[in-house]
Amino acid sequence: MLRVVLDTNVFVSGLLSRKGAPSKVLDNWRAGKYLLLTSPSIISEVRGVLQTPRIKNRYATGQEEIEQLISLLEKDAVVIPDISPLKGIIPQDPEDEKFLACATNGGADFIVTGDHHLLALKDHEGISIITARDFMDRLPESP
Repeated sequence: MLRVVLDTNVFVSGLLSRKGAPSKVLDNWRAGKYLLLTSPSIISEVRGVLQTPRIKNRYATGQEEIEQLISLLEKDAVVIPDISPLKGIIPQDPEDEKFLACATNGGADFIVTGDHHLLALKDHEGISIITARDFMDRLPESP
């Protein structure tokens, strides 16, 4: 089964809008078509983004809703420990290196992102870095 790391922007976009490729990526995860890999630092970033006033106000998300979403992520994804941090691979945005570390430590096949710093790499140690739309084009029809 495919092992996939989602960037925070894909995860948050897919949760907040039922339209578009990020939402389809999450729907396919819930349908068991791939294994989602995440890490404590990624979960923390997702929680932080969901708690920003801009997101909470625009999408009317309450703290209880946010915690339910985080709980689902912690329960239904494979949480890879934050070990072997990578440094210096993305000097323009070192915070993005947590996605590379999670993917490397978890044996991922793909990192799905909308972040231009990650997409510019194209791959990392044999792990393809692609957009949500490209991932949907590559996802097999059956689990």
